[in-house]
Amino acid sequence: MSHTKALPLLDPEGQDGRGAAPCCPPLTERPMNAEEAETAARMFKALGDPVRLRLFSAVASHEGGEACVCDISDVGVSQPTVSHHLKKLKEAGLLSSERRGTWVYYRVEPSVLAAMGRLLTAPPAV
Repeated sequence: MSHTKALPLLDPEGQDGRGAAPCCPPLTERPMNAEEAETAARMFKALGDPVRLRLFSAVASHEGGEACVCDISDVGVSQPTVSHHLKKLKEAGLLSSERRGTWVYYRVEPSVLAAMGRLLTAPPAV
C-alpha cells in the first residue's frame, strides 16, 4: 500500500474564471492554513533536489510539452536514479506519464505551472 498522495493543485474551473487556481492562495493574499501549507510543502520538497529540478525543467521546456525519458536522462546520475527522481515528481503531482512501447513519456500540465506561478506571484503595485 502506498502512502503517497496526489496533490490537489488545481481547480479546473479556477476561482476567478481565469483558468487554473493554485492549491493555495497567493502567499501575499493571506496566511496559509495547515492543509494548504502541507500541500505546497510537498510540491516544493519534490523540487528541492537539484536533479529533480533539472528533470522537471527538462520536461517543462521540451518541445511539445512532453519528453521521453530517453531524452532527459542525461543529468549526471544513473538511469535508476533518474527513474527514482521522476517517480518522486509524479508522486508530488508535478508530472504525469504515459508508456508508449518501451519508453515512458513525461509531461508537465500547463495548469501545474500556472498554479505554481500564481502561488508565488505578488499582486501588481497600485
